[in-house]
Amino acid sequence: MTKHSVLRKSNAMTVKRLLLGMLFIPLWVCAQDNIIDEVIWIVGDDAIYRSEIEEERLRAQYEGQQIHGDPYCFIPEQIAIQKLFLHQAELDSIVVSESTVSHQVDMQMDYYISQIGSREKMEEYFRKRSADIREELMNNVRNQMIIQQMQSKLTSNISPTPAETRRYYESLPKDSLPTIPAQVEVQIVSIEPPIPQAETERIKSQLREFTERINNGASFAMLARLYSEDVESAKRGGELGFVGRGQLVPEFANVAFNLTDPNRVSRIVQSEYGYHIIQLIEKKGDRINCRHILMRPRVSYADKEKAILKLDSLREQIIAGKLPFERAVGMFSEDKNTVMNAGLMTNPNTGSSKFEYQDLPSEVAKQIYNMQVGDISEPFIMMDESKNKEVCCIVKLKDKTDVHKANMENDFQVLRKMLIEKRSAEFIDSWIRKKQKEVYIHIDPKWAGCDFEYPNWIHQEE
Repeated sequence: MTKHSVLRKSNAMTVKRLLLGMLFIPLWVCAQDNIIDEVIWIVGDDAIYRSEIEEERLRAQYEGQQIHGDPYCFIPEQIAIQKLFLHQAELDSIVVSESTVSHQVDMQMDYYISQIGSREKMEEYFRKRSADIREELMNNVRNQMIIQQMQSKLTSNISPTPAETRRYYESLPKDSLPTIPAQVEVQIVSIEPPIPQAETERIKSQLREFTERINNGASFAMLARLYSEDVESAKRGGELGFVGRGQLVPEFANVAFNLTDPNRVSRIVQSEYGYHIIQLIEKKGDRINCRHILMRPRVSYADKEKAILKLDSLREQIIAGKLPFERAVGMFSEDKNTVMNAGLMTNPNTGSSKFEYQDLPSEVAKQIYNMQVGDISEPFIMMDESKNKEVCCIVKLKDKTDVHKANMENDFQVLRKMLIEKRSAEFIDSWIRKKQKEVYIHIDPKWAGCDFEYPNWIHQEE
């Protein structure tokens, strides 16, 4: 489930560490007022300032990040390397989606506010206006995404053949082969017990009562704290913080963005998470801050028992050989994510059918831990995160690979990925050395006496 139980599940890229190590977001610390700024490097048309180095040094110190060698040598070199990528990206006309950048920045700003306590406290902490913090983040996130895209473009043609992968595997010392954790493949039959109409009406009646109490002067925030089943937002009186329309599930967004009066409560809204009522707090451009109360209908014990009994009968037929598991999936399973694939579950982290135990839903992991390949579990109940509902299931352990050293038979993709990463790193290293000779570089003499990883920085000064 997402941060709040109305936010859309997102595959948006999180800002990762760059291939060369450093993330330059100088917001964790404030530039010291007594530093007299100066240009210390020039890479192409871009300057590197002393204040950037000081801010990054303090940030690394604050976060306990190790810096290799003299920070006044290591840090400016890392910034300069990033500027080489940005210079090439400009030549290649590489751009990134501003909406993606903005979405990432929105998430980061919301995180700062939640950690520090309020927008005003955040501004006091960073000694900057919110608009300035946001602008700085926009620039940094945009540059990071451009650099990642540039690196991906440079290495996009690295695609080793199976023969090359085998030769790479054979060249590795046996004691340097990675250890592959135990992995399993699991098939599932999932039945969703129906929610009784009476339960749905009970939830709606409760929300209508809350609306009436709020209209008569009760605090929406207090009722959210007491009754909302969105645990995270309930702690803040149901408040979600500023979000864009695309961050919310459509049913919720359509109602929330049409609210105009902060004193009014919305109609009851049904979404995949349950039933909501919403109160507007504030609108800013294309973003909105609102409160909500979420309530989820409960499946009755009797209906869960019916589903369990049905699955138990189904399991007996499968074990007796009267019904193949794959056919049972097609006839009875209500899990749309697996029904077209003979019930085979897909690991959302890798896109493959192989799971490490910790990547499985906890209820499934408990069932299969002591099973043998081909075994069928007893029926059990689990929470389907994609539906936010309880479902009843049986699972089959289709395959299992124990902990082992990587080998070509079972781990071809792992070994191929290792070879791609090795060749990519070598290519990027070679590219940097070549690019140094093509771009104008000037280093202040006071900052040039370093043992740089890439010595060609000063070739134009000689």
